[in-house]
Amino acid sequence: MKIKELEAQLNQLLSAELIKDYCPNGLQIEGDRAVKKLVTGVTATQALIDKAVSLEADAILVHHGFFWKNESACITGMKRKRIAALLNNGISLFAYHLPLDVHLSLGNNAQLAQVLEIADVETIEHVKPAGVLQKGRFTSPISLSKLAQKVETKLARKPLVESGGEFDVQTIAWCTGGGQSFIEQAVAEGVDAFITGEVSEQTIHVAREMGIHFIAAGHHATERYGVKALGEYLAKEYHLDVEFVDINNPA
Repeated sequence: MKIKELEAQLNQLLSAELIKDYCPNGLQIEGDRAVKKLVTGVTATQALIDKAVSLEADAILVHHGFFWKNESACITGMKRKRIAALLNNGISLFAYHLPLDVHLSLGNNAQLAQVLEIADVETIEHVKPAGVLQKGRFTSPISLSKLAQKVETKLARKPLVESGGEFDVQTIAWCTGGGQSFIEQAVAEGVDAFITGEVSEQTIHVAREMGIHFIAAGHHATERYGVKALGEYLAKEYHLDVEFVDINNPA
């Protein structure tokens, strides 16, 4: 598949041009050949790039790419090494940040709901971009301790858990990655618990004082599933050879 054709299909699928973001979405580094072998992963780290080189990949597709807002524009040090490895091996880099978080079937939020078996999933429309915060329910109430165990088992990472009181969890809201700032919007939805990837100091106080259970399950751990699902979609629709590579990150 031609590089620009793949980018066009991804942009259309993920509605990339409609979402304001902190980085460019789409083709970030252009390689020198069509795409047959595609490696997917969460973040465009040196380890992922090196693995893609060893697999003779034509392109890499990630959630966290390069060129973030407010970072230095200089191509030096770690950034130079990463980009040089891509260019020297003719590998293209595609990255989709918020568009991949919010996609209603392939997105990180949608996929996390599937992993955790959350039913009756709804987008909280007034929180922008639509889809970044979602809510749903478990078919039966579950204790906070059992929910924490389930999260740890499913995501292979021990979560940080803060109780909001003596009650079970039936309804839940979530935002994968660094979504801890949405906890008050989750409270406003009247849910029992809120799951995200990261935690800030004030998040714990909000959970305690506003009476909502809070789980920080890991930025990387909550965002494995969107890019993996997207790669599987591309393999099925366009007959690409796609391989998901999980570079472990405890954060």
